[in-house]
Amino acid sequence: MDASRITFARAAAAPERERSSGRRRAARAARGAGTWRRPRVRSATSGTRRPWTATRTAADRRPRPAVQKSGGTQLKLVMSFPNYGQALFKPMKQERDEETNFNLYYFSDFERHNAEIAAFHLDRILGYRRIPPVVGRLVDVVQDIKDVTTDHKLVHTFFSSAVGSRCFYGRCAYYCSTEHAVCGRPAALEGSLAAMLPDLALAARRTWRSPWRRSYSRSKRARWEKQADYCSAVKKTAPYDQGTRLVDFIDLAVLDFLMSNMDRHHYETFEKFGNDTFLLHLDNGRAFGRHSKDEPSILAPLTQCCRIRRSTWLRLRLLALPRFRLSDVMRESLAQDPLTVATAPLLTQPHLEALDRRLAAALRAVDRCLEEKGDDEVIYNDVAHVESEGTPASGEELVGG
Repeated sequence: MDASRITFARAAAAPERERSSGRRRAARAARGAGTWRRPRVRSATSGTRRPWTATRTAADRRPRPAVQKSGGTQLKLVMSFPNYGQALFKPMKQERDEETNFNLYYFSDFERHNAEIAAFHLDRILGYRRIPPVVGRLVDVVQDIKDVTTDHKLVHTFFSSAVGSRCFYGRCAYYCSTEHAVCGRPAALEGSLAAMLPDLALAARRTWRSPWRRSYSRSKRARWEKQADYCSAVKKTAPYDQGTRLVDFIDLAVLDFLMSNMDRHHYETFEKFGNDTFLLHLDNGRAFGRHSKDEPSILAPLTQCCRIRRSTWLRLRLLALPRFRLSDVMRESLAQDPLTVATAPLLTQPHLEALDRRLAAALRAVDRCLEEKGDDEVIYNDVAHVESEGTPASGEELVGG
C-alpha cells in the first residue's frame, strides 16, 4: 500500500508498534489530533514527487511543551518537537467560507491559519521560495497544549465552552479574551505550523520599514497614496538605489496583491549578505480575507515604479495560460497539505477564482507600463545568464508567444 494512504498515530502517546490489531488501530485513528496520513508532497513548480522534511516533521510528530509567543497583536504559540525543531502555531480563527467584513479596516482583521499555508504554496508557485515551510495540522487542545505547556499565564486561560468544547485565549494586545477564544471541536483544533528561522544569535536579521507602508490610520493617507511620483524618491534612497532591492520588493507586492494582503508594514532580510540578499516573506495571516473585492493599491510599487523582473513577468504569463492556470496549480498544490486530506480544502473556489482575476490585473498593469516606457525601462533582465546559454530570451516557448 502507498505510504501516503497509511494512517498512523505517531504524534499520539507511543503505542506498542508490534501489535497491529484492527481494534488498536481503530482506537488510535479515533484520536483526532493524533491521526495523520503521511504526505508525499509534489512540488508545484518542479513536478517532482518528494517529501518536504520540515513540513513532515511539523505535520507528523507530537509537539513537546508549547508556549505563547510574546509580542504581536494576536494569539500565536511556539511549539517544540523531539528533534529540537520549533514551529510557530497559528490557530484557526475563521471558517473557510467567511469573508472579512467590508467595514473592517485592514489592521483590524483576524489572522487566518489557512492564509499562512496558502501563502507558502503561492510563494513557491511564483518561484520566489522566500517563505519558510508552513504546513497545516490538527492538534488536541488538551493533550498537545494545555497538559504540556510550561507557560503559566497561558494555562490559566483554558476553559470549557457552553457546549463542552475546549477553549483558550492567551494574552496579547488584541483578540485575546473569552469573546475571541480559540476552541476545538471538541478538542481537535486546526492550525498552521511555520518553521522557525534560526536564532538571531546564529543568523542575525534586519527589519525594514516598507516604503509603501499604509498609514494604519482611519483618517490619514500615506505619502505614496498622495504623490504620483513617489517612486522616484524611493529609487534615490538606500537600499533601493542599487542592486535588486526594488524589484525584490515589487515581487513581494505582486504576491501580496494576488492574495489580497494589505498588512505588509515591514519585511526582513539576513544581515550577513548586506544588500546582496533576498527578502523574507513572513507573516501572511491577513491574506485571503476577501475574494469578492480586489485592492489595486497593493500593486502601487509596480504601477508607480513600472519595473519588474523578467523571470517574474514570464512566470505570471505562464500561469495565465489555460494549461497552467494559477487556480488549478494552487488547488493541486494545496491538496497535498494534511489539513486538506483530514478536513476540507484550504481555499474555497471563490478564492481560487480571485487568484486568476488578480493575475490578469497584474499582467495588464505590466502591459500599460510597457506601452508607456518600453521594454528596457520596465523589464529587469535577471535571466540574461540563462539566455546567453541558448534559452529563448523572450520566453515565447513558455507563454505561447
